[in-house]
Amino acid sequence: MKKELSFVLNYALNKGFQIHPDAFKILENLDVKKLEKIIKEIVREKTRQKLFQINQDDLETYLGIKEDLTLQSEVKILSEPTGKITSGEGVKGYNALFSSRFNKLKRIISDRPESKMLKSAASVKTAKSDDDIYVCGLVSTRNSERNITKLILEDPSGSFEGIIFDNELQKTANALLMDQFVMARINLGKNSGYIIKDLILPDIPDQAKNKSESEAYAVFLSDLHIGSKYFMEDEFSEFVSWLSSPDPVARKIRFVLIGGDVVDGVGIYPNQDKELVCQTIQEQLKKVEELIDKIPKNVKIIIMPGNHDPGRRALPQPAIPKKYNSGLWERENVVMVGNPAFVSLNGVKIMMFHGQSIDDIVKTTPGLSYDKPTNVMRHLLRARHLSPIYGSQTPIAPEMEDLLVIEDIPDIFHVGHVHRAELDMYKGILLVNSGSWQKQTPFQASVGMTPNPGIAIMVNLKTFQVFHENYSSNSDNVLQS
Repeated sequence: MKKELSFVLNYALNKGFQIHPDAFKILENLDVKKLEKIIKEIVREKTRQKLFQINQDDLETYLGIKEDLTLQSEVKILSEPTGKITSGEGVKGYNALFSSRFNKLKRIISDRPESKMLKSAASVKTAKSDDDIYVCGLVSTRNSERNITKLILEDPSGSFEGIIFDNELQKTANALLMDQFVMARINLGKNSGYIIKDLILPDIPDQAKNKSESEAYAVFLSDLHIGSKYFMEDEFSEFVSWLSSPDPVARKIRFVLIGGDVVDGVGIYPNQDKELVCQTIQEQLKKVEELIDKIPKNVKIIIMPGNHDPGRRALPQPAIPKKYNSGLWERENVVMVGNPAFVSLNGVKIMMFHGQSIDDIVKTTPGLSYDKPTNVMRHLLRARHLSPIYGSQTPIAPEMEDLLVIEDIPDIFHVGHVHRAELDMYKGILLVNSGSWQKQTPFQASVGMTPNPGIAIMVNLKTFQVFHENYSSNSDNVLQS
């Protein structure tokens, strides 16, 4: 026991007071410099009232941290894939997937006035007009050589090939992702070829934010990697303890969102067993259960899977299967969702995505890196798709419906995966990459990847003001924004 705490307890006892155990818990978490002043003032007031017990209510009233019963904590699951997964088979399944992608994105871009002039790829070949023509499709080829960029777009009718001469437009074209949807304004060239004059992405329109009526806070976490010997258990436990502290921000937290890689998994990479302290999925999830049990019960916890968690690896992922740990599913304050998920917290719309596709996009797009994940998140919003590239590192299942199209517009976009905590804004949307709670692993060190772990990001859902708590001992560990 701290000597300062011993002093205030003895002071109160010598004045004839009893201290309730719940009050004792609050006293333990207070700044030691303020303890003596607080206890003396409470003893003076309670003596005047001739009441000789100090309880939780006394301390919360004095500190201004009394439970705010007006704070909302409403969770609505707007969409998540667990109950929607109906995988097709082989070529038929992928045909259905890309047909769904095309139709959804064409519907989104149809809000633009230019869409009234859209023609199919097949009909463009017979068009003789000198006027501009619009065509849309998924990018199947993108080549640049000798100051010319060639694009091939595919739609259900066939394919269209066009060339780009304009230098600025070439930069836009070179940033396109394979299998991304785009609309092109084209003109017939002198040699019967088609020149692309403009490229129009589905993108996100500007719109007003949805805001919570009360000042409830949400915490954004991901990539805990529980079970790994590099998991920052002491730091995470300290953070969880802080959630029960009298800190004014902690008292207003009503939501915790965990964006995947809750556990480190088993057999994810060669010789992983040498880096595990929990050797089975069941042990790892049991540890998760024990840790989140310490989070106050008035806080709703939303858990989404990542590529290290048990269950299907291909996107979209269903929620972590109940068979691995039914305890998580049975808790009243825990909500299990798939990846991606679209949720409403007090009316604020949040899109959660673990972020596996960042690997593919960084590898294929000049100027993007793991160090600045919010730049990749901007790409996804412009494309209105969470994993456009097919056939690369990110496995995508042949679903009959493409559940990775960004149909609804979020107020907050929450991603993890790359272990870099970073904030940004894009057209009024708050971008949150929530970093990790795993120290740098040998593999990360070998490829020069430097995480900034142990940062808890919190957002006031009424004002969208962002706070963060840094639990890393590394002074260079900072939140990027």
